[in-house]
Amino acid sequence: MINKMFLGLVVLLFGASSCYQPERNCKKFQNGKFSFSTEINGETKTTIFTREDAIEIDEYEGRIDTSSVRWINDCEYIVKKLHPRNMAEEKSIHMKILSTSEDSYTFEYSVVGSAKKSIGTAIKIQ
Repeated sequence: MINKMFLGLVVLLFGASSCYQPERNCKKFQNGKFSFSTEINGETKTTIFTREDAIEIDEYEGRIDTSSVRWINDCEYIVKKLHPRNMAEEKSIHMKILSTSEDSYTFEYSVVGSAKKSIGTAIKIQ
């Protein structure tokens, strides 16, 4: 009897937790000014970017780049540099917002066609 009650409780808890969906208010983050930091070779690097509709302007280590933005749906988009400086910059990046909070969003990104994905968090600063 106790085993059945325990099993029932486990099933109930598992069922309730599997229904949890993180907040995804993606439209709130389609436009604005954002900050994204990542660690490269043990050093924290920060990119500031402004996204307005179909254009994104990135500021990284004193360089400013402009990219096109093509929204696939409210939470996914493709970024492509308008003036690539090398072969690596010619590749489009697929971005997918996984979850949102009051002033930030967590996203997954990868080169289009690549199986290797990375995760980051962008903070809305304006």
